[in-house]
Amino acid sequence: DHPTRRGMFNFDTITIKYFKDQIVSVEAFKAGEFDFMVVNIAKQWQRDLNGRRFESGELLKKRFPHKNDAGMQGFVCNTRRELFKDPKVRRALGLGLDFEWINTTLFFDQYTRSNSYFSNSDLAAVGLPGPDELKLLLPYKDQLPSQVFTTPLAAPTTTPPGSLRANLRQAKKLLAEAGWQVKNGVLTDGGGTPFRFEILLVSPSFERVMAPYVKNLARLGIKASYRTIDPALYSDRVKNFDFDMIVNVFGQSQSPGNEQRDYWSSESAARKGSRNLAGINSPVVDSLVDAVIYAQTQQDLTAACKALDRVLWYGYYVVPNWYLAYHRLAYSAKFAMPQTLPLYYSPYQLLYTWWIPSAATH
Repeated sequence: DHPTRRGMFNFDTITIKYFKDQIVSVEAFKAGEFDFMVVNIAKQWQRDLNGRRFESGELLKKRFPHKNDAGMQGFVCNTRRELFKDPKVRRALGLGLDFEWINTTLFFDQYTRSNSYFSNSDLAAVGLPGPDELKLLLPYKDQLPSQVFTTPLAAPTTTPPGSLRANLRQAKKLLAEAGWQVKNGVLTDGGGTPFRFEILLVSPSFERVMAPYVKNLARLGIKASYRTIDPALYSDRVKNFDFDMIVNVFGQSQSPGNEQRDYWSSESAARKGSRNLAGINSPVVDSLVDAVIYAQTQQDLTAACKALDRVLWYGYYVVPNWYLAYHRLAYSAKFAMPQTLPLYYSPYQLLYTWWIPSAATH
């Protein structure tokens, strides 16, 4: 009966079932093996959640909007590798991703492009820096790209008047400025070394995303490949920073703090097992991380997060991916739930507010 718990935890027992294969789990749900499922694959949400029990209303699927900080999911460049040390090269790699095509063709237009390291939150940098942000950024103006002060955060787009062709032409120019030229169809540096790298994956479900990305990079003369490996081996290689590029989610809360050191600080870049997967080693970033951690007010915290957001964005450490501003849930019609949704919640926190009406209630 505590005010923060009233109306929650209405089930005597919750049984959790694990499935190694997500396809099998969907079929099991449709067969009535369990009552509640979080759907993480766009294709399953669009095409597979159908059949007799959905048509009869026994099973339901619904999007539940939220304001959770989505953080940043992206293709992470390991800047410990010589190949990725130049920001122009990393920016060029970002121009090779055609999000709009992927979202329409593979994701059924379900996703939103990430334009921040604090996506879907009030901590995301929008527009140009305000006065509170400038107090943090101006002392480092000579060490930062001019875009931090002059250009709002925006991922490359192929939405007209933009196009993949235009983005690849811009990427080719950036690569040339960084000393890379195409010879006999292969992008090479001044010493004749080809531009070649591997994208390490832990799930085969991402291969269909990587295939068009690698194809686009090939048009620039880049020899990129992708490979799915065993989860245990993947974990070991990530802990030891033994990769060129990986897919990662840098999760964020509504009140960022000490975890930012593990994500971005120079000290964590050299510590194996840290979450500074990109190998970021920047005194400016270190200072802004401290500003986030030691912020005394919400206004200070917001300004520090936005300033950090801008500096990370224009470091081009990741190729920004996408996020969902809602939870995709499939569930039995036997559940009842409150009419008002919270702002910030996980799918299972939401489930804890549901109940099963008794026969007398009906």
